[in-house]
Amino acid sequence: MRHYFLHRRIRLVSMITVLLAMMALVLTACGKQSTSSDKQTLKLSAQAPLDTIDLSKATGYGQTGNVFESFYRLGKSGTLTPGLAKSATVSADGKTYTFHLRPGLKWSNGDALTAKDFVYSWRRTLTPSTKSQYAYLFDGIKNADQVNAGKAPVKSLGISAPTKTTVVVQLDKPIAYFKLLMAYPLFAPQNQRVVEKYGKKYATTSKYMVYSGPFKMEGWNGTGNKWQFVKNNQYWDKKAVKLNKITYQVIGNNTTGVEIFDQKKLSLTLLSNQQVKNYRDDSRFRQYPYSYMTYLKWNFRDSNATNNKATNNVNIRQAVALSVNRAQLTEKVLGDGSRVPTGFVPGGLAKDARTKQDFASEQKVAHTVAYEPQLAKKKFATGLKEVGIKKLTLTLLSTDDDGTSPMVAQYLKSQLEKNLPGLTINIHSIPSKAADQQGQKGEFDIMLSGWGGDFNDPITFLQIPQSNTAYNYGKWSDSKYDDLIERAQNADANEPAKRWQDLIQASQYLNRVQSFTPLYQANYAYLQQNDVHGIIHNTAGTQWNFKYTSIK
Repeated sequence: MRHYFLHRRIRLVSMITVLLAMMALVLTACGKQSTSSDKQTLKLSAQAPLDTIDLSKATGYGQTGNVFESFYRLGKSGTLTPGLAKSATVSADGKTYTFHLRPGLKWSNGDALTAKDFVYSWRRTLTPSTKSQYAYLFDGIKNADQVNAGKAPVKSLGISAPTKTTVVVQLDKPIAYFKLLMAYPLFAPQNQRVVEKYGKKYATTSKYMVYSGPFKMEGWNGTGNKWQFVKNNQYWDKKAVKLNKITYQVIGNNTTGVEIFDQKKLSLTLLSNQQVKNYRDDSRFRQYPYSYMTYLKWNFRDSNATNNKATNNVNIRQAVALSVNRAQLTEKVLGDGSRVPTGFVPGGLAKDARTKQDFASEQKVAHTVAYEPQLAKKKFATGLKEVGIKKLTLTLLSTDDDGTSPMVAQYLKSQLEKNLPGLTINIHSIPSKAADQQGQKGEFDIMLSGWGGDFNDPITFLQIPQSNTAYNYGKWSDSKYDDLIERAQNADANEPAKRWQDLIQASQYLNRVQSFTPLYQANYAYLQQNDVHGIIHNTAGTQWNFKYTSIK
């Protein structure tokens, strides 16, 4: 998949559900007396069941970093911390990485974990028949694209294991964020013996899988609403792991979650927008921001000829962007701590290595992502005249199976019709899966969408608008933008300062042309029991790290 350098995952606002489904809770039996072991149990809730635990086929990795580990792990603030590799070196040209694994590594079943397990895992993911939705994240690794397209043998992939504890990775070009990728569970090893032993059963339940991380999974049957993570005693750093168990149960209703939380049968529970307003002053209130941007996609190949002229008109797109009162949207409509964006890249994702300046502040362009209704009216009138029409009706494609999207869609309709005389917005609200399918087919005028970062670098967002990416549902294509991203990914890939400026220019260009219109940066609020300590939450990639969590 060539979507953003993905989000991944995370294509629509409904992908929030996929990411949040990576947290969870379990109900403990009433009247059961606590033991010392029970006290080190983290009880979490999920909003939806897990769809798969197969690393090569997953569509999200929010919680799997706790059962699968790669060369590195993500620590606080997205920093790299030790994983299965004890050290690594990189060549002067930035195209060859050598990872040295820790001696004596084992899988959760006691099998030796060696360098060949990484080679096998990567090859399995990129084999065309696997149909990995995250294969695009291997872009830049030698022959990865060709292998995934079936145009080169899998053995030509740029990864080898010269010894049992040495993994060598060759790149076609330097990748500035390569080490961050190597903390992603997608790049973790897989046990070939186990895959072949279980065949079609592999990863269909928790018992048909082995684990390399601080925990191993138990009790997941492939479709059920309950599962748990149990401490992995074969893990190389097991002494650092304090929790004995993490229990999960699907609870789709936030009100029910709070009720169970108040009974202390839940360690952490997600709050709805309305609940946030009631619990802001509670000592158990916590906010865990995530690099997730909700935005409007425009269809640049609209089947309706008139609407196609309108969506391709920069003045009309700018007018829509200037008609949304984002402060009112985040504070009054959402009220959950969501933030007003400055552009397509969320705040808190990445900082300039030299100046420590947040990318979000540097991408800002005046009179673009702002509320300026008078300027919006002028631009809209100009746009209508250029298109040759006096009125315009656009359909907004949205989802109806989460609590946020319907509110946002209604707010947009109200704002746009009020501030842009002559514009009518019809809301087409359908289940998220159907909305995604319509989006992929280009069956929309504008679409309420969302994207969450896979790692802490601006490119995780800025690759989405490229002409050849799968998540560019609206088929926007602009050579100037493509050239800036191409320069950042190739000519300037090994020169951090130049690359950073390329990305800033690209994001500023997006602001000016509004081919993607940012609405708000999501923030999630929870109630967390005061005896829970050491949760590491990251704004991108593997969100939840429970390796150092404990109950005190």
